[in-house]
Amino acid sequence: MATTKSFLILIFMILATTSSTFATLGEMVTVLSIDGGGIKGIIPGIILEFLEGQLQELDNNTDARLADYFDVIGGTSTGGLLTAMITSPNENNRPFAAAKDIVPFYFQHGPQIFNSSDRPIIGPKYDGKYLMQILQENFGETRLHQALTEVAISSFDIKTNKPVIFTKSNLTNSPELDAKMYDICYSTAAAPTYFPPHYFVTNTSNGDKYEFNLVDGGVATVADPALLSLSVATRLAEEDPAFASIRSLNYKQMLLLSLGTGTNSEFDKTYTAEEAAKWGII
Repeated sequence: MATTKSFLILIFMILATTSSTFATLGEMVTVLSIDGGGIKGIIPGIILEFLEGQLQELDNNTDARLADYFDVIGGTSTGGLLTAMITSPNENNRPFAAAKDIVPFYFQHGPQIFNSSDRPIIGPKYDGKYLMQILQENFGETRLHQALTEVAISSFDIKTNKPVIFTKSNLTNSPELDAKMYDICYSTAAAPTYFPPHYFVTNTSNGDKYEFNLVDGGVATVADPALLSLSVATRLAEEDPAFASIRSLNYKQMLLLSLGTGTNSEFDKTYTAEEAAKWGII
């Protein structure tokens, strides 16, 4: 009961400050952040399903979607995939995936995405072919500029040795970022040793080819999508009237919902400096 009550309080906060019928437009900037964690994306998926269901009930609108309530939605790795799923449009310009579709997606495709039965002796644990196939089937030709709200999906370019952040608001200055959503999703999920890095090409404002050589954004300082998403929101405060309430860095006018993917049992292990001094390459 305590968990349910906590979520209901959060939901009422969101309804009071976003595009709900109870809201005053521009009153607060709302940010949703989703961590990485592979198949553990099921955990935030369950939370998002509950949240969206309650929003639909409270607004009496079965077509309400999370993208209607958050000004910025960001994620890394599996969180980047979830971000794209709930913000990419269908033929009716509504999110193609409802939050209730997330967990079934992971249960249906997870065993094949993370199938290591044919793991090569040398190379990543998974070949990524099925993951790419599913991403292409679901996102089609949808590109970043079509996202229904601002997004912040992180990756890292191993050729330029720089982070690459896919945000709609950067497209004016960096049109080469307007990649296909399936390329963005694979890139943010391409954790080294797990999936092969992803190479693809877009075009610059001059029509020149722009090459990407990307891996999971978690390998760099963009591993925390909450901090990344907040930074995108604060940057937009100077450019977009919808973010004017935080222009003076008034963080009381910002609501952040940051979802993790649980912890790993290995985090329970502890070591002394003497024990760690004996570690070798294995």
